[in-house]
Amino acid sequence: MAWSTPRTDQGGSSRDWLDAVGLSPVMARTSGSPEIRTALIDGPVDVYHPDLSAENIHVIPGPLRGACFDAGSVACMHGTFVAGVLVARRGSVAPAICPGCSLLVRPIFSERTPDGEIIPGASAEQVADAIVEVTNARARIINLSLALAGPLSKEEVLLEQALDHALRRGVVIIAAAGNQSTIGSSVITRHPGVIPVVAYSSTGQPMASSNLGASIGRRGLGAPGDKITSLGVGAGSQTMGGTSVATPFVTGAAALLWSDFPTAPAAEIKSAITEAAGSRRRTIAPPLLNARAAYERLSRNLR
Repeated sequence: MAWSTPRTDQGGSSRDWLDAVGLSPVMARTSGSPEIRTALIDGPVDVYHPDLSAENIHVIPGPLRGACFDAGSVACMHGTFVAGVLVARRGSVAPAICPGCSLLVRPIFSERTPDGEIIPGASAEQVADAIVEVTNARARIINLSLALAGPLSKEEVLLEQALDHALRRGVVIIAAAGNQSTIGSSVITRHPGVIPVVAYSSTGQPMASSNLGASIGRRGLGAPGDKITSLGVGAGSQTMGGTSVATPFVTGAAALLWSDFPTAPAAEIKSAITEAAGSRRRTIAPPLLNARAAYERLSRNLR
């Protein structure tokens, strides 16, 4: 198991994307509620970054440290980037979708990689354990900016059981489709409780590197994944692209909507965010996120 191998790009901005996927009007309504606990299963996070509020970030105890100790580690850069998309303070360089929401950090990617390896990885068993742990810690939403890195055989059962456990507890699971330019699905992206996310380019089309497939097109969403800028380690920023970058846009949208409609069941949040994006197509590419339409749908149904 590895993350979805993001590209590191030069330049770019995420601001226009917030309008393109209908997030700007929803963000204007609320900065999110601390009762909405979003779990980040990823690398460690630089919790002392000046654009993060440490009081909103909670580390779930595990075999790895939740805060960054190696400022140059790729795992720390990735975890901090995704955290910035979700909960950075408004006005920072990051998209900062839901800064008022609580973030549960459960690292699975180590800051130290084996010799010769650049991208950190984790076993399917480690991912399954993390899913169960954050679910038991009352996470409402899980962000998986990672993808399967090869056949798993017996380990697939552990992942299916963990995803089933989260689904039974009413957790919304949002996962990267992956950046291997393949057609097909994995045990994660084909699970009925998961919303798979494809990266869209600035042209409004799925990026060529994004994985596509029947289950991804039927139940998934597209989100900004082209030259997105978020937080870096220290006081800096970084710009990346890919499905791991796109995933927290959908996660953040779900967290904002749940903050505004706190009594909504998980199924209602999930259907609003997926079905409001457009009719379900019989294609391998999903429609682009439309957070404003999802809000309007919830308003009609719940108010």
